[in-house]
Amino acid sequence: MPRLQYTERAEALLQQTVKSCKEYRHEFVTPEHMLECLLKFTIIADIIELYTSATELKKKMTEHLQLLEKIPNDQDYQPELSAQMAMLIEQAYQKVFYSSAEQVDIPHLLHAMLEMEDSWAAYLLKEAIGDNLEAFMSNVITWYEDESLDEDEDNADEMTEEEEGEPHAAWRKLVTCMNDLVDSHNPLIGRETELERTIQVLCRREKNNPLHIGEPGVGKTALVYGLVRRIVDGQVPERLKDSRVYQLDLGSLLAGTQYRGDFENRLKMILEGIRHEQRGIVYLDEIHNIVGAGAIGESSMDAGNMLKPYLEQGDIRFIGSTTYEEYNKYFSRSKGLVRRFQQIDILEPSVSETVEILKQLRPKYEEFHGVVYEDEALTWAVEASAKHISDRFLPDKAIDLIDEAGAAMEIRKAEDGVKVVDKQLITEILAKTCKVEAMAVKEDDSERLSTLQANLGAQIYGQDEAIRQVVEAVQMSKAGLTDDDKPLASLLFVGPTGVGKTEVARVLARELGIELVRFDMSEYTEKHAVAKLIGSPAGYVGYEDGGLLTDAIRKTPNCVLLLDEIEKAHSDIYNILLQVMDYARLTDNKGRKADFRNVVLLMTSNAGAQYAAQASIGFSGNVSRGEAMLRQVKKTFKPEFLNRLSGTVVFNDMDRHMATLILRKKLNQLQEKLTAKKVEMELTDEAFELLLKEGFTREYGAREMDRIIAQRLKPLMMRELLFGELKNGGKALVAIENGQLQVTVK
Repeated sequence: MPRLQYTERAEALLQQTVKSCKEYRHEFVTPEHMLECLLKFTIIADIIELYTSATELKKKMTEHLQLLEKIPNDQDYQPELSAQMAMLIEQAYQKVFYSSAEQVDIPHLLHAMLEMEDSWAAYLLKEAIGDNLEAFMSNVITWYEDESLDEDEDNADEMTEEEEGEPHAAWRKLVTCMNDLVDSHNPLIGRETELERTIQVLCRREKNNPLHIGEPGVGKTALVYGLVRRIVDGQVPERLKDSRVYQLDLGSLLAGTQYRGDFENRLKMILEGIRHEQRGIVYLDEIHNIVGAGAIGESSMDAGNMLKPYLEQGDIRFIGSTTYEEYNKYFSRSKGLVRRFQQIDILEPSVSETVEILKQLRPKYEEFHGVVYEDEALTWAVEASAKHISDRFLPDKAIDLIDEAGAAMEIRKAEDGVKVVDKQLITEILAKTCKVEAMAVKEDDSERLSTLQANLGAQIYGQDEAIRQVVEAVQMSKAGLTDDDKPLASLLFVGPTGVGKTEVARVLARELGIELVRFDMSEYTEKHAVAKLIGSPAGYVGYEDGGLLTDAIRKTPNCVLLLDEIEKAHSDIYNILLQVMDYARLTDNKGRKADFRNVVLLMTSNAGAQYAAQASIGFSGNVSRGEAMLRQVKKTFKPEFLNRLSGTVVFNDMDRHMATLILRKKLNQLQEKLTAKKVEMELTDEAFELLLKEGFTREYGAREMDRIIAQRLKPLMMRELLFGELKNGGKALVAIENGQLQVTVK
């Protein structure tokens, strides 16, 4: 077996063992000398305290050593290793060799000692530990395997029981002292009421444990750091002065636990260590995790039940924090824990409060990023995040925005040497990180909106009134004259088929530079199919998939949402849309909200189209087709549905002038495809009139035009392109011969 090296702490232990033997004037160095030295190490003493009194064990060890025969003081000698000590070291060597370790460490020596037979040290140690041998060794290995453990073992013989609370105590490895970190965190701004209530609860005689409940990002952890800052500055009542706040991380407690009882041992060691300090406060972030943590099988012994005695005694104060959702789901199940905590609600700060928070945080972020934040940028960051980011909370989402903007500006080259974060940069960051690409709809893009009506009119023919209503609804929201908690617009398009209802939605999305999200409502005719939009209820197939509509809006919160042919859907769909049009919110099957505040909601309907043709018959012959359809719409849809619409837009029937413009548009679209093939198409007036005559019908609108072009004109061009004279391009003239369209190549 090759010669192995000792770690520094193992070398120090052996030196202490020999030194102890000489002090007792014993002839041989024994395992008992080593155990007495080990008991002076804080780590070993802390671990043994979990099972028995380390002081009592040390006393027994000392009594045994004092009974051994001593060398007279006048004789000079050098102690030798006893046979048992030599065997102990040999076994420690074997453990290192077979475990592929590099050096002999204290756990190897201690493990070898426990395996000794006929050893007084092994007997006393086993008696103290009882049946917890595996757990004991697991704890020893856990503490010593961390190379960052910086114990001054050379001076271990000078440590006394009273010094166990000093910073070298082993339990400190698994907690974070927030007093030491308070300078590196953002200062607490505001929250005076919540902070005073927290201090008041901590000063109670019983049940002195505050529980902060609030949404993620509202500042629960910041509030605790605010308390720590007051403690450090001495601005607290006498009862809390000189307190130390320790953050307990259950994740690191559970990490590396191999044996049953490891977790409980660690937790107990920490709590006993903090209780020994007398002024310790434990902060449990995500406190709901303690319910069930460390429980095995059906056992009820989890971290929560282990905390109860300490909560009851009041020696240690606990501060917990969690969200409403997780409190209701996990924490509230443990009635014993709930009654020992005092609930303090941490509400989301208002926009004005958040602006003040950002202004006071500004110096830290300016120094970190090397930039300058304008006042307007900070205010806009708060207002924009409050308006556009719906699934997170102030002040966290606003702080994220200015931090991201600072990082973006940091990597840019400044023109005049000063890097300034302005409102425009905040807008860019918001567009990139939060998918708010349709800032054109609500913010500084008036130029695009001013030409919106002309641009729509150039692509949609004969529906000027419909276009005017759509554009006005969008411009109204831009001007800020609509409610903030409603969609940008909620419009119902009514008219016969083929007059441009769906086309308006497509063109509007394209002109605003946002996405078109389309749902064909004929797919939702069944009652159970409606559930697909918001997700199936719990216990039903498809629950895990979520809702199609809510997921689509969460993915693209700025869009034109088109619900096509809505009258074909089941009537339950209208109940879902009521809250969308009223509060711009829709909750899916898992309780998550989708935000519709930046959505243009368009619905199309052919309801009453069959009655439109009868509009001019009888005594009421002066009623237009659109008005006749509108009457039928009022019968088809519920009053509360119609009442929540921004407007109902009636589309005109197709007339000859409209048909002429549409035919030209369709022919131009065909010409674009032919241009790619290097073909130029020209129609004679007679050919154009033939297509117009056959394609113009009031009943079928523009779609009949598509069919006529597809049936009469495109086959002729296709044959010439594939087999005729237009293979390599050319100029085609479409004319009429014998009442039929003919193509001749010039």
